[in-house]
Amino acid sequence: MTDRARGSNEQALNEEFAQFSVGGQRVYGMLHRPTGEAPAHGWPSVILLHGFTGSRTSDHRLFPLLSRYLAARGVASLRFDFRGSGESHGDFSEMTVTREVEDTLAAFDYVRRQPGLDPQRVMLLGFSMGGLVAAQSATQARPHRLALWAPALPELWLPFLRGGFLPATITDYNGWPLGRDFLQEVTRLRPLDAAATWGGEARVFHGDQDRTCPPEYGVRYAQALHCDAIAIPGAGHTFDNLEQVALLFRETTRFLTGG
Repeated sequence: MTDRARGSNEQALNEEFAQFSVGGQRVYGMLHRPTGEAPAHGWPSVILLHGFTGSRTSDHRLFPLLSRYLAARGVASLRFDFRGSGESHGDFSEMTVTREVEDTLAAFDYVRRQPGLDPQRVMLLGFSMGGLVAAQSATQARPHRLALWAPALPELWLPFLRGGFLPATITDYNGWPLGRDFLQEVTRLRPLDAAATWGGEARVFHGDQDRTCPPEYGVRYAQALHCDAIAIPGAGHTFDNLEQVALLFRETTRFLTGG
């Protein structure tokens, strides 16, 4: 049996729906806790940020499987849908990085209030655009540790600016109403500068065959964060291989637990 499979079967699940408000809109998620009696200072935890057009399940259930894997190893987690994504309130046309940073900070407030969780050991993990949002959030959120999976950079969205111009209104992106405000903001962001100002413990994980966010993106984040970049051999952007996922989960957990 793989580590991925064991993570969801080796102990009973302790999961509950989570919700909190940001700007008068409800954000929905799932809180995973380890079973058994919490340590004196509470369990460490990690907040998971999904990518562009994603949700709290992420690709091929990466996030719920990671949450259960972590819970089996003594780490709680919160995975949630950004406003305008998944089941949370709001429309995708309103989505901007600034709004997702606001959601992330509200998620930290929520987790730090939870009984049985250590408010000093709340970590942050962002995947793809969630990695960019995590880098933008770190200085304000003050995570205990920061993990980035295949983090995006603003140049990923430059092709949306045809001829260098912003679209007048909404762009129909495969059925997603992509707002002008998002494109105007994201292409001006400097997430590497934001990452460089944080100064905490970090690690970057990137597939060496990623064609969406090239491995160079991960190297640049690692340089800004002064941290290691872990290559997942053969992996594309969403780690679409069971052995790759098992390695990703093992290495991520080793970092989050202090390895």
